[in-house]
Amino acid sequence: MNKITQLFNIQYPIIQGGMIWNSGYKLASAVSNAGGLGLIGAGSMYPDVLREHIQKCKLATDKPFGVNVPMLYPNIEEIITIIIEEGVKIVFTSAGNPTTWTSILKQNGITVVHVVSSSKFALKAQESGVDAVVAEGFEAGGHNGREETTTFTLIPMVKKQLNIPLIAAGGIATGRGMLAAMVLGADGVQVGSRFAASIESSAHENFKNAIINCKEGDTQLTLKELAPVRLIKNKFYNDIQELYKTNPSVEDLKSLLGRARAKKGMFEGDLIEGELEIGQISGLFEDIKSAKDIIDEMIRDFEIAKNEIKNW
Repeated sequence: MNKITQLFNIQYPIIQGGMIWNSGYKLASAVSNAGGLGLIGAGSMYPDVLREHIQKCKLATDKPFGVNVPMLYPNIEEIITIIIEEGVKIVFTSAGNPTTWTSILKQNGITVVHVVSSSKFALKAQESGVDAVVAEGFEAGGHNGREETTTFTLIPMVKKQLNIPLIAAGGIATGRGMLAAMVLGADGVQVGSRFAASIESSAHENFKNAIINCKEGDTQLTLKELAPVRLIKNKFYNDIQELYKTNPSVEDLKSLLGRARAKKGMFEGDLIEGELEIGQISGLFEDIKSAKDIIDEMIRDFEIAKNEIKNW
């Protein structure tokens, strides 16, 4: 049996990324019902909204699901309390030190996974007692590692260091990508961008259409001085590039970014002034489809690719 399907008690080793403004209970429950592991993205939810999504997810699926928690969340203590109170069994942590909350979560019977972008942080996560690690390459959408290590480079390097299960993320949206990641040493995959462009994603239709209209090279990593983020090249992205020509201070960049720009872009559908976070693999997408269709297609392609390799 696969280490990841065993760890989470799921059918397929496919985890949906807990993306801000995309990953409400509708997407998480749809992915879990289709045999993967759905994650509610707490990063864009007030505590009471998160509680509501957890409760609705429990009604929408009898399968395992989890919550993704960015550690930089200002209401982190309240969020953790809600997760424990609501009986959530799986938590993915990111953007912070895993040692802070891992032991408390595990004391409450919760399986903990931490997202990293380097071998160094993968080892720190393992030392903190997490049950598995997500190693995310620079192809990924949203917030990224500063090192610009690609998934194909990162996975074997992390695998060499770890004794716990490894999940690959960044640029994976197909069965062939999943097989490639597993050949390199991953036990499962986390898929973000493809699920952002799903029917059940809570993102605005404008953003979903922008994702499927992306071509190769239409995204870029930027704002490294604040927190590196991969964006679709729109007016806001171009404004950042113009500002860079003036040798801006961190404060100048913060001022341009302002507040709630990711919400404006992904949730409210402002394709001009909004922050549109998506991965490089979006250049491969042609349509918006259901989470079930995405998973079914990935598994079908995975099996076809596996059989092709056997015949080499």
